[in-house]
Amino acid sequence: MIKKNKISNYIKEFRKNNDMTQEELAKAAGVSRQSINAIEKGKYIPSLPLALRLRSIFNCSTDDLFELDE
Repeated sequence: MIKKNKISNYIKEFRKNNDMTQEELAKAAGVSRQSINAIEKGKYIPSLPLALRLRSIFNCSTDDLFELDE
């Protein structure tokens, strides 16, 4: 049986620690506020280019933003 991995993220924590609204982060990342909301709720896994943009916005590693739950 193939096990699907879940990806946790810390986007909301980084966003709040940087005093950003979902709208501000969405604008900086070039996506909709709804996309940021879905990512924060774990309903949407961002593409690699978006994950790299988020990493750049927060000046951190992707490992700081995302974690594979095994």
